[in-house]
Amino acid sequence: MTRETLLVDLALQGGGAHGAFTWGALDRLLEEPWLQIDGISGTSAGAMNAAALVHGYSMAGAEGARAAMESFWRRVAQAALLSPLQRSPIDMILGRWTLDNSPAFLTIDMMSRVLSPYDLNPSGSNPLRDILLETIDFERLAQSPIKLFVTATNVATGHGRVFRNRDLTPDALLASACLPTMFQAIEIDGKAYWDGGYAGNPTITPLVRECVSRDTILIQINPIERKGAPRSAIDILNRLNEVSFNSVLLKELRMIALLRQVADPGNTEGAQWAGMRIHCIASDMLTELNASSKLIAEWDFLCMLRDEGRRQAQVFLERRAEALGRRSSFDLDHLLDFV
Repeated sequence: MTRETLLVDLALQGGGAHGAFTWGALDRLLEEPWLQIDGISGTSAGAMNAAALVHGYSMAGAEGARAAMESFWRRVAQAALLSPLQRSPIDMILGRWTLDNSPAFLTIDMMSRVLSPYDLNPSGSNPLRDILLETIDFERLAQSPIKLFVTATNVATGHGRVFRNRDLTPDALLASACLPTMFQAIEIDGKAYWDGGYAGNPTITPLVRECVSRDTILIQINPIERKGAPRSAIDILNRLNEVSFNSVLLKELRMIALLRQVADPGNTEGAQWAGMRIHCIASDMLTELNASSKLIAEWDFLCMLRDEGRRQAQVFLERRAEALGRRSSFDLDHLLDFV
């Protein structure tokens, strides 16, 4: 049955190599011609996926977008072959996706607690820069009708800055993915920026204010809830980052839920927020992977995450597609229980 074309927005979270899950989900959604993308808000790995998608789409439509994302992630995997961050032999034999037993990872993790990236990487090199220059035409991003919103965090103020199509450069994308314990801050227009997850992972506001679509599909990488309390130092730090990276997003989603109940129809912006329909694609698999796996960029691992993203997108289309254009399929009211 042919469906009527529907404009949708995409909200793409960051999460290192786990962003390959988002790649897979997008790959499946792009197979549906009735879904047309109005805007994309992305942070960190979400921003990389967004830029690759828009670059490819501008060249050859949906198939070009799918090819561009695969090209980006293949280059990431190729660059990782030279990285010291490799799984231990025992983890490889047992098929465990973790770096917790990797001597290089443990050494770097320990050193990062006493030395900064300015000590460990004085040149400020970042392998992602070459990958971005090789796989993305930034002039195409500037001219694309798909609206792009990439968030980075201003180090001085703590506020988020949203880079739009014409603002996007390799530095803007690197800033959005700049974890301060791993990389030097990225300087743009005389201001230093860190990972956008601290200010919005991703930012919903520009999708509400600047896009026509009233349906936003959130592709979630960082779990909102985890069972049990973390005990290891690495797991504690990871959960702190998850809570921090989810906090602004949850505030925006709660605002939508609240305004749905109390918005004055005469208040144009309030009505815009209240009228947003939120949908979500997520996976329990990501909650089962530990924090260190976000640094694993082996092709087999990325493909496993991609395939899980495709599966979950298929589940979403089978169970929730009928809600698109009609109502939220994500339980926003549940979030008000925690205000």
